[in-house]
Amino acid sequence: MTLRIDYPLVMAWLLLLALGTIMVTSTGVAKNVDLLPRHGVYLMLALAAFVFVLLIPLRWWQATHRLAWLGALVLCALVFVPGLGSEVNGALRWISLGGFKLQPAEIAKFLLLIYLAGYLTRFSGEIADSPLALLKPLLMTGLVGGLLMFQPDFGTAVVLGCTACGMLFIAGARLRHFFSIVLIAGVGLVLLAYQQPYRMSRLVTFTDPWAYATDGGYQLTQALIAFGRGETFGLGLGEGIQKLDYLPEAHNDFIYAVIAEELGLLGALGVVLLFSFFVLRLLRLARQAIDANRPFAGYLVYGIALLFGIQYLVNLGVNTGVLPTKGLTLPFVSYGGNSLVVSCALLGLVCRSELEADGG
Repeated sequence: MTLRIDYPLVMAWLLLLALGTIMVTSTGVAKNVDLLPRHGVYLMLALAAFVFVLLIPLRWWQATHRLAWLGALVLCALVFVPGLGSEVNGALRWISLGGFKLQPAEIAKFLLLIYLAGYLTRFSGEIADSPLALLKPLLMTGLVGGLLMFQPDFGTAVVLGCTACGMLFIAGARLRHFFSIVLIAGVGLVLLAYQQPYRMSRLVTFTDPWAYATDGGYQLTQALIAFGRGETFGLGLGEGIQKLDYLPEAHNDFIYAVIAEELGLLGALGVVLLFSFFVLRLLRLARQAIDANRPFAGYLVYGIALLFGIQYLVNLGVNTGVLPTKGLTLPFVSYGGNSLVVSCALLGLVCRSELEADGG
């Protein structure tokens, strides 16, 4: 047996990891905080997760896909257990484990994709004609998403919901059903926004951030200033100013704005092209798996591609002011152990699919 590896995909992944390491180090130096050692630990854990997942046969994940959904539900509920959940900046999204904070929402992404791929493998033939077959995975996703909304983690809930809808559409959901789901989801999101004053405030400041530059629009205006300062070629690596406590979460949610300031328009576009190439390679591998009559692998890789693509677009939209502010990382690039570990574990599933395509 010859081990087949999609070298362009792996190279794009390694380049994203390298870019993340460089930019996290740059933001840390600006704040006189050495983030590199901690990021290095996260990177080692992420690579270990990649190898661990790579060694597990996909048939094991397929056989336990119902348990995967239950695990996602339980993990997201654990943050509400007194003494276990940890609140940061008004959000109850973490579980304290000594010196490390576990973010169940990130693990829920991994587990929910396993569940959806397993479900679609069993019922893809019924998705087009049976409303019940279409509604059940949406309900299961909605239960997990509902717990995320209560944390609150609106951004992750939206990304998971969009990913689930995309997977159902790929599995054969009819357009009329698909658009009905989108309409219902859109109305639901509007109602949720009206129920929470801080969400309405974000929508208002999003429409005119400069009018609220010292209040709710502060992050966005500082990010836009970073883009403006970078111009075409950037100020140079490490020379950015916005990360000097002007731009909150510069090493995390807004690291793309730092890239634009230091590497300029060319650097920012380079990241867009690199990530687009990465997602397109994933979509190609997913199509190959479906064509080879390997539905679980195909739907799983489609889900991973959609998840990465949607999360990247949301992060890009937030950084450039196209979307309201949401706390979502840039996969493989932003600082954060939970996101990095889970993202690399997801890529481990992709590479396992390639291995099994050759009979491994």
